[in-house]
Parts: sequence; structure tokens; C-alpha cells
Amino acid sequence: MFYLFHGEDEFSRSETVADFKKKMGDPGLVELNTNVFDGRKVTLGELQHACDSVPFMAERRLVIVEGLLTRLEPKEQKEYLERLTQYLEHLPETTRLVFVEDKTISKDNPVYRLALADERGHVKEFKPPQRRGLSRWIEQRVKKKGGQISAAAVETLAAFVGNDLRLLDQEIEKLVAYVDGARPISEDDVRLLVSYVQEANVFEMVDALGRRDGQRAARLLHQLLDEGEHPLALLGMIVRQFRILIQVKELSERGLSQQDMAARLKLHPFVVKKAVRQAMNFSLEQLETIYRRLLETDVAIKTGQMDDVLALDMLVVGLSGKRGS
Repeated sequence: MFYLFHGEDEFSRSETVADFKKKMGDPGLVELNTNVFDGRKVTLGELQHACDSVPFMAERRLVIVEGLLTRLEPKEQKEYLERLTQYLEHLPETTRLVFVEDKTISKDNPVYRLALADERGHVKEFKPPQRRGLSRWIEQRVKKKGGQISAAAVETLAAFVGNDLRLLDQEIEKLVAYVDGARPISEDDVRLLVSYVQEANVFEMVDALGRRDGQRAARLLHQLLDEGEHPLALLGMIVRQFRILIQVKELSERGLSQQDMAARLKLHPFVVKKAVRQAMNFSLEQLETIYRRLLETDVAIKTGQMDDVLALDMLVVGLSGKRGS
């Protein structure tokens, strides 16, 4: 049998391959009967030799080839794929061949077509969950780990970690261990433990800058620095936030809904909602001026023209000045 696991959701793909190996029996024997190939380097002969090898003290041999279908050069693709699909039709019954691809494979690909047409072939696409799908994934993941989570905590976690499932899994692991089954995970727990929620303070700082509340913005700036955030990393988060504000402002002026903005910018609706509100504090011209100043500050720090913390302090003072400045 042969399998095509493709798509951009690396975490779920990896889990599926790991579960696949577990189901094959004794871990020691599975390792002895597993070959993993880099699709950029493996020849068809090497692949065939591994697949044709008789399993050692086991019923099945597992052959995994990573990135073969997406990395073939166009000039060699046709011949290679023709020979490969011909071979797949005669794959030994004792072999399980798994193609692992980090991109979505075209339905016109011969291996894809054969996997659909042949009863021994299987195709599964792995797409990162979006919006509601992401919230459901978080809830299910928490439940799988033996915990519970509030709706507000789900939204906060989704908004500030996004759909990087490997990072989400790590953060959920911490949160489940922290509450230890005593109660559902709360929004406060997420804000306390999840490092990515430091970006929430960047949101608040931008809010303060929009209100021209320099004192509040400076206090949030130094709170983040005291928590160990590197000045350049912090500047990067501020730059990212103002870039989002510019994009949201432009799309809003073109009449797009918040739902359409989230889809266009590939952002969580929660992030877009807050950005739309923040962008109301600025004109597009002001946002573009601020963005240029942020880039100038980045250059000043990286070229040693100015101390990093001092540069951020001066940036906050300048941006929280009069509305027309």
C-alpha cells in the first residue's frame, strides 16, 4: 500500500506518521524495518531497493520519502514520475510506502491520480485550521490532554499564537499541567503562562499611543522590557502591529468587511477587530509616517547610532505627541 500525506500542516502530518509507525507493532522491530529518504537526493533505484527488501522478523516494511514530489526538477519530473507510478502498481504487499510533502500536491500529479484510482493508494491533505476550525482544534487538543478550557481562553490563545499547531500544542501542554485538572483553563491562565500573549501588551501600548497617552505607553514598554523582551524583538512586534494597522486602514477604506480582511490578511478575526478599532485613532498618512519612523529607529539601533532602550523611549515620546506631529 502507498500513502500521500501532503499540505502545510506540518504538525498534524508528523503526528499521523508517528501514529502510523505505532500501529505497525513492536517499536524496536518497526525501527529495524523503516527507511526514511530525503526526496531531494533519493534515486528511483534506491527507493525501489528499499521497498523490495524483505521485512526482518516482521510482517511489514515502512518506507518514508520526504519532499520527493514537490522537489523534482521540471525537466526530470515527467520521466521520473512515469517510472515511479509504473513501479507503484507492482509495490510488494509487505511494503508501506509513505510520501510526505510539505505543500499541497496538484490533483494532476500522476502519483496523486494513481492514489485515488488504485485501491491500495490513500491520500490525505493536511491544512492548518482557520478561525472556527482553530478554536475547535484547541478545545479538542485540551480535551485529549485531559483538560478543559473556557471559551475566552480559547479565543485569546488562538489570537496570539495563531495556527502554528506545534507551538499551540506546547502551550496547551503547559496550561493543562498548570491547572492540573482542578478547573478549566481560564483567560488569566493564558495571559500568565503563554509567552506569545506578550503581544497583548503591544496591543495595549498601541492603544495608548493612539490616545496620545505617553505615560501609559512608556509604562507598558518598560513592563515588556522587564519581562525579558529584547528591545529589537519588541520593536519588531510594534512594527508588525503598525503594518497591520496600515493594511486594515486601507482595506477598510475600500469597503471590505472585517471577515474579508481576516481572510485577505490571514489573521484571526479577533486581531482584525482590535486593529480596526485602533486604526480609527490614526489617518492613513499618520500611520505611514509612523511606519517610516519605526524603520528609521530600527536602522539607528542596528547601526549603533543609538542605544536600543533609549531609542524605544524616544520613539514612544515622539509617537504620543500631538496628533499632527
